[in-house]
Amino acid sequence: MNIDNIYKDLQELVTEGSLKCHENLKDLVYTRMGGEADIWVAPASYDEIKLISTYAQGKQIPLTVLGNGSNVIIRDGGIRGIVLQTSEMKETGIRDGLLYAQCGAKIIDVSRYALEAELTGLEFACGIPGTVGGALYMNAGAYGGEVKDVLHSALVLDKDGQLLTMQGDQLAWGYRKSVFASGDYIVLEARFALQQGDPAAIKASMDELTYLRESKQPLEYPSCGSVFKRPPGRFAGQLIQESGLQGTRIGGAEVSRKHAGFIINADNASASDYIGLIQHVRSTVKDKFDVELETEVEIIGEEV
Repeated sequence: MNIDNIYKDLQELVTEGSLKCHENLKDLVYTRMGGEADIWVAPASYDEIKLISTYAQGKQIPLTVLGNGSNVIIRDGGIRGIVLQTSEMKETGIRDGLLYAQCGAKIIDVSRYALEAELTGLEFACGIPGTVGGALYMNAGAYGGEVKDVLHSALVLDKDGQLLTMQGDQLAWGYRKSVFASGDYIVLEARFALQQGDPAAIKASMDELTYLRESKQPLEYPSCGSVFKRPPGRFAGQLIQESGLQGTRIGGAEVSRKHAGFIINADNASASDYIGLIQHVRSTVKDKFDVELETEVEIIGEEV
């Protein structure tokens, strides 16, 4: 795989300035960890995403799609091939009675747009740091709400380069998962079916959820949010707390003293620090409670 040749080819396909070689991903993701991308590109349109995807498939070049990386750990060895980051795709509006948002829009911002439009249903998302694409990918949720509850449909690009509209009931929703985990589709746009609501009540709900999040979660540090899925009948954070792990550190990664379900990047942590601490937490909880904690965060990329 010749990086220089790929770079030259992609220069013909995308907007000038949106393409870089050997780009350090650490500064481009929410967790502030990870190595370099061989090729990094931030497309400016659906057409550019289609061109990049078609090119990568035709040349058999690995293609990784990233939002803002709030639920992803990129290993220190970085990512081979092309990293397509959706950060420039942020348009949000109302069309045909549905609130639409492009894949790179932050779901927090979309919830605020809904408030301004006096639409209710997305209040639960007012503190989720991920993008719309990432929210669909993992069926993001909080405080009793999930994306699946309000998604009408999604505009996607399939492996054959075709634009498809998939209805919400076609997306194989599960707990923190959807059909998009298969890698067969790239989310381009979400359409949400929301209801008219009282703006004062919507704002009050968002203010309450924001207060709960800020008072209970270590938002002052980079992290990937809740690291572990909720075990059946248990709470991961409680198991970790009762295992005496709060404050445990490996390198710059630390089990939060504020919320045991979070591992924070407390001091310039490497991905290896973070992953090592995840493994330590899992083994400790397994030994103490015989419970297998399953990670919610996705770990991608190469070892050093």
